[in-house]
Amino acid sequence: MCGIAGYVGPRDAVSVVFDQLKRLEYRGYDSAGIATLQGEQIEVLKRAGKLTNLDALLKERPISENHIAIAHSRWATHGGPTDENAHPHFDEFEQVAIIHNGIIENYQELRDELAHRGHRFHSQTDTEVAAHVIGAEYSQGVPLEEAVRRACLKLRGAYALVVISRTEKGKIVCARNASPLVLGFGEHENLLASDIPALLPYTREVAVMEENTLAVLTEEGIQVMDMLGKPVPIEIQHIEWDVEKAERGGYEHFMIKEIYEQPEVMRQCLAGRVDEGGEIRFESIFSEHVWNEIDRVNVIACGTAYNAGLMGKHLFEKLLRLPTDVYHSSEFRYGDPVLSPRSLAVFVSQSGETADSLAALRLCKDRRIRTLGIVNVIGSSIARECDRTIFTQAGPEISVASTKAYTAQVMVLTLLALYIAQVQETPGVRTRQWVNSLVGLSELAEDCLKLDSQCQEIAAAFDGAPLTFFLGRGADASVALEAALKMKEVAYMPTQESPAGEMKHGPLALVEPGVVSVFGATDPGLADKVVSNMQEVKARGGTLVTVGTEQTRAVQSVSDHYLEIPHTPYPFLNALLSAIPMQLLAYHVAKRRGCEIDMPRNLAKSVTVE
Repeated sequence: MCGIAGYVGPRDAVSVVFDQLKRLEYRGYDSAGIATLQGEQIEVLKRAGKLTNLDALLKERPISENHIAIAHSRWATHGGPTDENAHPHFDEFEQVAIIHNGIIENYQELRDELAHRGHRFHSQTDTEVAAHVIGAEYSQGVPLEEAVRRACLKLRGAYALVVISRTEKGKIVCARNASPLVLGFGEHENLLASDIPALLPYTREVAVMEENTLAVLTEEGIQVMDMLGKPVPIEIQHIEWDVEKAERGGYEHFMIKEIYEQPEVMRQCLAGRVDEGGEIRFESIFSEHVWNEIDRVNVIACGTAYNAGLMGKHLFEKLLRLPTDVYHSSEFRYGDPVLSPRSLAVFVSQSGETADSLAALRLCKDRRIRTLGIVNVIGSSIARECDRTIFTQAGPEISVASTKAYTAQVMVLTLLALYIAQVQETPGVRTRQWVNSLVGLSELAEDCLKLDSQCQEIAAAFDGAPLTFFLGRGADASVALEAALKMKEVAYMPTQESPAGEMKHGPLALVEPGVVSVFGATDPGLADKVVSNMQEVKARGGTLVTVGTEQTRAVQSVSDHYLEIPHTPYPFLNALLSAIPMQLLAYHVAKRRGCEIDMPRNLAKSVTVE
């Protein structure tokens, strides 16, 4: 959520940070702004709306040569998306300008206190309050980093702060508490950003800031310290993937590009984890004896990751007979969960920075529960704070609506279930046969992508639909939730999703001519039951779109539109493959409706506030 950029060095700094913001557009935003030094003053230019509005302002009010700048793209929390509420913000005397991701929870009491002392505010934001707190400390004559450090001790909440001063002209100071910041190291130039893709055109040497640390960036280098002012060692990592992996590569949208990357993602998920004999190898996770101690799994996640967790629950219970609960991260800690000391908490997150999941993780750690992260971003907060972490190895995902991240998360959860079965020697689970099917899944996923043109044709059936149902049984019911989420996110289509057998218990009242029902019917053992549910919808004038396999073709005769995916020996893997045509349907419906596919309204890629 929101984008942060900063640069100090010999290049035109405003051009650099504006370019960084463009590379962070996928995170979602509704206003943007830049601060830079002009003579003895800080120049701030900002506009509500898209970056094109800021670009027009920069052309209208050109800035002379400069070598330090910070920039921000905001997703509104405190105060609406207006020019006044856009970042950067000044302190009372315009000594400093700051940008900020996150939320300052005690901003109102700080604002009241500052207002009582005569401070005047020009926005509704918590960020301007933080600027005034920093400015008040800075007016005491201390260095900028000391002013920021002192201010951070007064701020409560989750934040990433970036600050420049009109007097210390070659310095950027930033602070991180629960909201991501990445440092970029160059030759006589240094950068920062809220995500790695914004740094890649300029450097591949990066370091993810630790919790509760500050950094000082100058042309000469970067220093990091803790909140007591003590130096903190910097762990620099070299980024292997290149800029083009974070760009569209000839596709019209990132979403369709990432849908088409899923066969390769499946291969990457298995890379280094399956040996030639078909055994699963996981490095650096719990010792084998731990898996025999665990009596319950709690999967904790949000959005798409939550839906992937439901697939994990299906497999853990069906294969391992291991009781598994799936929690929405935002509800987990408020529900006072009953946690067994022998349980395992699994945190699933693409970004590894989801605020609600981090809060739930810290609760589990306080209660001494074992924690395992399943994340995509190396160096992210969840990756570092969990006891053990499995990386999904999916590469950068840019589109706000997750597609390949979902597939990668389900693949990793499947590997984990099979690994536990392998360790426990679970009776009846032929792990090598499962592994063989997983190895061949990428080719079958390529066959699913061949349904693209058919999905494009079927998308016309959704024109004018007041509502779309997504339904299924078994694992197909879990995929239905993710398919519905994709349709909501990118096509803004109202959806109702549930196990197909629940239709007669209320939702069937919503079916009328024009309503589209999308059924997952990939489990041969449940196909007859699904046909009965389909008939209930058809009898009431609903339009039926069905995804099936060669062994569930009984559903085809009832369907108005039918998509056939390859069949595997395992209904669970059939259901996973069915997610691909569901994603394609959402994409093509969104395209027909003229929606902003990669950056849906009101949404952000990484939700770093509660």
